[in-house]
Amino acid sequence: MVRSVLEEMRIRSLGVIDDAVVELSPGFTAVTGETGAGKTMVVTSLGLLLGGRADPALVRIGAKSAVVEGRISVSADGPAAVRAEEAGAELEDGTLLISRTVSAEGRSRAHLGGRSVPVGMLSELADELVAVHGQTDQQGLLRPARQREALDRYAGGAVTGPHAKYAAAYRRLRAVSVELDELTTRARERAQEADLLRFGLNEIAGVEPRAGEDVELAAEAERLGHAEALASAASVAHAALAGNPEDPEGVDATTLVAGAGRALDAVRSHDPALAALADRMGEISILLGDVAGELAGYADNLDADPLRLAAVEERRAALTALTRKYGGTGEGVAGVLAWSEEGAERLTELDGDDERIDELTAERDALRGELSGLAQALTDARTEAAARFAEAVTAELASLAMPHARVSFDIRQTESVDEASGVEVGGRSVAYGPSGVDEVELLLAPHPGAPPRPIAKGASGGELSRVMLAVEVVFAGTDPVPTYLFDEVDAGVGGKAAVEIGRRLAKLAKSAQVVVVTHLPQVAAFADRQLLVEKTNDGSVTRSGVTVLEGEDRVRELSRMLAGQEDSQTARAHAEELLATARSDG
Repeated sequence: MVRSVLEEMRIRSLGVIDDAVVELSPGFTAVTGETGAGKTMVVTSLGLLLGGRADPALVRIGAKSAVVEGRISVSADGPAAVRAEEAGAELEDGTLLISRTVSAEGRSRAHLGGRSVPVGMLSELADELVAVHGQTDQQGLLRPARQREALDRYAGGAVTGPHAKYAAAYRRLRAVSVELDELTTRARERAQEADLLRFGLNEIAGVEPRAGEDVELAAEAERLGHAEALASAASVAHAALAGNPEDPEGVDATTLVAGAGRALDAVRSHDPALAALADRMGEISILLGDVAGELAGYADNLDADPLRLAAVEERRAALTALTRKYGGTGEGVAGVLAWSEEGAERLTELDGDDERIDELTAERDALRGELSGLAQALTDARTEAAARFAEAVTAELASLAMPHARVSFDIRQTESVDEASGVEVGGRSVAYGPSGVDEVELLLAPHPGAPPRPIAKGASGGELSRVMLAVEVVFAGTDPVPTYLFDEVDAGVGGKAAVEIGRRLAKLAKSAQVVVVTHLPQVAAFADRQLLVEKTNDGSVTRSGVTVLEGEDRVRELSRMLAGQEDSQTARAHAEELLATARSDG
């Protein structure tokens, strides 16, 4: 049961394609056309729909933008539909609409189910919708890292479980090792930092500053430095308020206010307004008496002590010295105390380095032991999966006209340069990385007697195409993808091998949608639907369009692909024979 089907794409102003509708079959669709007609635009268009990089050079010359729209039927409860609805997309009768616009200036916009979304959202859906394979993917399969990824994907839970545990332990080991290296390599700098902190803390402890002490001392120094002026002013003010005993004839404020009060009290009963003023005058009299009394006490208590002033200035000098060295600008003693608190915490941390180094060393050794066991489990799981994977791919190659080819995996480890840089696996210290200790390489023996060699060295272009197709067919049985798009996967293949590839793609299309861009009639004949990308030229502008081939038109196109002549009777007979063979297989 196909989980989703790419039903249609519309391409406007993309490359040589002006405006074309690409109708795709739920089963096997072949896209053909002359060289340079723009067949790869179909692949490019689908790549844009799935979040691929937008290149302004793809916009047709003279157009403001290129637009690709796609209609995909999806299962309502499938992961693609669920994720799309989470992004705000709307599905219409189980159909998801996707569009991508690329401007000539390089700007790109994406829409999903009528909702504007980031381009990255399309990339998230890609893995659930379509697997795209082209010439670059074949080159990618030549890299051992990609081959290991392919093996892990095939193994499924047998590898992903141990790999997740290994990856977590690996990340923790890296973090511990980095911290340990920092502590050990910077031991001298940290010791010097600790000595400076101790010196500063001891210097501050020797002075013993108190919070707010600098403000209090500044006020006291100001008072002591002007004691005589303060005392004289207080005496004069007291005499003005309370009178001078040595001058009985003098007039003072208290006497005058008291007289005013008595005058008002004598007549206050005649007018409430005047009575209120008399009350306020009484308050003034009381206030004058209080101030006069406090002035007398202030003058008596004021002590012009030169020794105390010297002590205060000495203390202020000590606090100022601390502030310059340890306090922030404008913070005074408060900044010194803050530095002292932070310095004490940092010193405690530095003094604990030796203990921390011991803890980290023990944890590192324990993690290395744990990593060794997890790496061994990962190697064992890969080894078991590799045997099954190789057997399955070998069986597929037999169906692709490579009956004597044998595929195998070389799983090996590299000795570490020293014990500290590796983990122990199988009694050896081997190099390790985020994916384990294994180096995985796919080997191919194309015929009996030939030694297994890496596919990068032992496979021709046609053999590599078939190995890649065999790998995908095996994946389809374990981890199916709804739609497969192959861009000239049959490159370098001809004759019987091409027929077998067409037959195998048709078989794959029974469980998934398959779209193939091909130049081989033997492959195209097995398709349920054949699309022709055809270019036209009016003398100034070259355009390409896409049409569905049926009946006589399909025979003519297969004849052209076979012999380069649409009307060749021999080619037509061969084309009809290919179609008949494909129908009988179906």
